[in-house]
Amino acid sequence: MQIETRRNGDVLVLDFDGKLTIASGSAAHDAIAQALAAGETKILLDMEGVSSMDSSGVGELMASYTSSKNRGAALKILKLAPRVGEVLKVTQLIGFFEIFEDEKLALASFK
Repeated sequence: MQIETRRNGDVLVLDFDGKLTIASGSAAHDAIAQALAAGETKILLDMEGVSSMDSSGVGELMASYTSSKNRGAALKILKLAPRVGEVLKVTQLIGFFEIFEDEKLALASFK
């Protein structure tokens, strides 16, 4: 899992590329935790490049969601890949996240 960080206004965008699985360790959760520790309150996860996700990846997302909520931050998803979306649907966790297909709409939703 590779994670690129970029800023768009007051929103921190994390671009994920690779597999969100047990093999990738806790890279996603660590990146989000680091952003929260730095005081970020608006985080957008661009998951278009995530090719697959297993139960460990689901756990990382849910732990990050919980950490964000506990800190008063908003964590949203951009461009959820179909295979990853299916995993979230099957686990019935898709409803926890605001998911966008368009980056401009996602960024505007933080206002």
